[in-house]
Amino acid sequence: MLTPFLKYLKGLLISLVSLLLLSQPAWAFCGFYVAKADTELYNQASQVIIARDGDRTVLTMANDYQGEVQDFALVVPVPVVLKEDQVHVGESSIIKRLDDFSAPRLVEYFDENPCEVREFNDFVGSLLRNQIPLPAAAPAQESAADLGVTIEEQFSVGEYDILVLSAKESDGLETWLRQNEYQLPDGASALLQPYIKEKMKFFVAKVNLEEFDRNGVNELRPLMMAFESPKYMLPIRLGMMNAQQAQDLLVYILSPKGQAEVTNYRTVKVPSNVEIPEFVEDEFGDFYTTMFEQDYQRQGRDDVFLEYAWDMSTCDPCSAPNLSKEELKQAGVFWDKDSYIPQVFITRLHVRYTRDKFPQDLKFHETANRQSFQGRYVIRHPYRGEMTCDAAGDYLNRTYLRQEEEIHTLAKVTGWDKEDIRRKVDFVNAPKPSGNWWDSIW
Repeated sequence: MLTPFLKYLKGLLISLVSLLLLSQPAWAFCGFYVAKADTELYNQASQVIIARDGDRTVLTMANDYQGEVQDFALVVPVPVVLKEDQVHVGESSIIKRLDDFSAPRLVEYFDENPCEVREFNDFVGSLLRNQIPLPAAAPAQESAADLGVTIEEQFSVGEYDILVLSAKESDGLETWLRQNEYQLPDGASALLQPYIKEKMKFFVAKVNLEEFDRNGVNELRPLMMAFESPKYMLPIRLGMMNAQQAQDLLVYILSPKGQAEVTNYRTVKVPSNVEIPEFVEDEFGDFYTTMFEQDYQRQGRDDVFLEYAWDMSTCDPCSAPNLSKEELKQAGVFWDKDSYIPQVFITRLHVRYTRDKFPQDLKFHETANRQSFQGRYVIRHPYRGEMTCDAAGDYLNRTYLRQEEEIHTLAKVTGWDKEDIRRKVDFVNAPKPSGNWWDSIW
C-alpha cells in the first residue's frame, strides 16, 4: 500500500509527467553533460562556416596554416567578383563557439538505489516507459594580361592584402601566381582548370606584415566573404594540393529553414546513442577519434559524416551555452534580425579527405528537414552503495550483464581488444548463481 505521502507524490508526478509529455519534443532526454569531442582532437582540421538563405551566402574560413606568417597565401575559387565591402575579417572565437556547441558529446546517468521507495519507483518506471606586400600594379597588370589573368579587384582588409582574379587558362594563372611569389604545390594547374571552365573567380589573400605587427595580432584570423550566387557549394579540391596526409574538414552550415544536405556524396550519421564503460569518461578524446576512424574505414572514404543537426534555439544536452544573437551575427547570420528566438538551424558535417578521394567539390541544397541528430555517447554509473532488499541481487545481475554489453559495444565501434577493455571496467559484485550450472539452461 502507498502511504498518504507517496499518494500525494504520485498525484503530483502524474500532473508533472502529463505536462512534460505535452510540452516536450519526442527526442528530448535527460542527462548530465560530461565532455565534448571538439576540433582540438585533430592534428589538421580546417573549419568553415556557411550561413545561407536563398542565394545569399556568408562564408567564413578559419585558417589552420602552420608556418611563418610571411609565407601564408590563400587561393579560393569564388562564384562572383568580390568587392572590398563584401570581405571582412572575423574572430576565431566564434568558430570555437560553434564547434563547442555542436561537438559530439558524452553524457552520464547515475543509477538509483533499487531498494529506495520501491513501490513508488515501480510506478514511475511504468509511467515513463510508455597573413606579403603586393607587386607594383602596372607591371603586374601587363604580365597578367600576357598570361590571360585579369585583376578584377585589389584591396586590403585588416591584416590581409586581397586580389580577386579571373583567368583564361590554368597554366597562365599558375605562372602568374608563381611569378608573384605565391608558393603553389606541384600539380596546381590541373586543379585550377575546372574552376576556370566554370568561369569562377579566384580570391587570393596574403598577410600584410606591417598591418599584422601594428595590430598586435598573434594569429591569422578568419576571412569572411558575402556574396549572392545560385551556386551552393564549397571548393575543397585546391586544399588537397597541400594534403600530405588525411585532412579533416568541419563545415558548420547555418540556415533559417532546416538541415543542409550534400547532393553529390553520400551522407552518413556517426554512431550515436552508444552506451560505453565508465572509464571512457577519462579517455573520451581517444575514444571518439578512434571510433570515427573505424567508421570512416568501414563506411567508405568518400562519405560525408553528419555529427550534429539541431535548431539553435535549443540543445539537449547542452555541450556549451546557446549562441547569442550577436554571436550568430558574427557567424554570418544576416536574416535573424527581428525574432526574439533565433531562427537558425545548424548542420555540422565532418569530411576526411585525401588526394585520391573526393574528385568533386561539395555541393549542397537547403531543406526544410528539422529533424534533430547528435553524436551522443552514454555512461551509466551503477549504484554502489549499500543495498539490503531482495531487489539488489536482480539489479546487480542485470548491471553486470549491462557492463559486459558495454564492453562488446566499445570493442565493436573502436576495434579495441575486449580483454584490454575488460581490465579497465569496475564491475559490480554480482552474486554467483545458486545450484548446479545446468539449472539455468533447462
